[in-house]
Amino acid sequence: MRFTIYQESRIGQRQSNQDRIAYCYSRDSLLMLVADGMGGHQHGELAAHIAAQYITHAFQRDAQPALHDPALFLSRALTGAHHAILDDTLDRHLQEAPRTTIVACVVQDGSAWWAHAGDSRLYLLRRGRIHTRTRDHSRVQMLIDQGLLSARDATNHPGRNRIYSCLGGTHSPQIEYSPRMDLLDGDTFVLCSDGVWGPLGDEALLLGLVDSPLHQAVPRLMGQAEARAGETADNLSMVAMTWHDDLSTPGPDVISTQTMALNHFTTEIDLSSRSIGQLVDLDEDEIERAIREINAAIHKFDKQ
Repeated sequence: MRFTIYQESRIGQRQSNQDRIAYCYSRDSLLMLVADGMGGHQHGELAAHIAAQYITHAFQRDAQPALHDPALFLSRALTGAHHAILDDTLDRHLQEAPRTTIVACVVQDGSAWWAHAGDSRLYLLRRGRIHTRTRDHSRVQMLIDQGLLSARDATNHPGRNRIYSCLGGTHSPQIEYSPRMDLLDGDTFVLCSDGVWGPLGDEALLLGLVDSPLHQAVPRLMGQAEARAGETADNLSMVAMTWHDDLSTPGPDVISTQTMALNHFTTEIDLSSRSIGQLVDLDEDEIERAIREINAAIHKFDKQ
């Protein structure tokens, strides 16, 4: 595989960063994800933390060096993350299960598969256009689909943050899966939280990524989204990847996995904040114990 990848997460104007982002790749497979802890419910960052760690761990377990079935992997990994969140809720005796959106994408054999729940989005940019993007699982999107609300009016609608599908919570997630998508040289995937796409809109996001290296374009877009949102800026997170075929001209940031060992992985996971589950006032030993409890919840579902 040959690709360029860059990720970044910012706190915005919030007190803590409840977003979690990651990418991980073996010689033959690549995983990317964004989880946005739902701040309207308790411990949203806890749900996002568990989801990111669980799905990444499952990928490292199964991609040896390729996934047997990428679509099946996404189904099992996201469902397993949901149950790991519920299990941790019981262990902590929380009054309600924390919640997080999720969008995850696997690239393998020159193709991509993705899945999502909530309003964190995936965009596929191809030849200067938005080829496809995920459909939000939100009240506002339902109103747009029914012709009761315009896309322009949706930006300031009071119900914009009402999500009907997520990991965690009291209901089983309604996870949406893509068909297999064959990739072309130069295809760019963008996975981001609503703190990015909300202030920017689709066209500004597209224009910001055209003809610019990802390591320059992503921070610039994040800055634009944060500035447009102003004092109401939410957490902002983005993972962007450009695909290169074997005949494309190599660049300084292009990653080639051809010489990787079969059992080797490269992982970049941004857990953003140590205040897991609002533990910011605890001492270091208590924080480490809480993280061990999270990992125990994850490993309980390791074989799902």
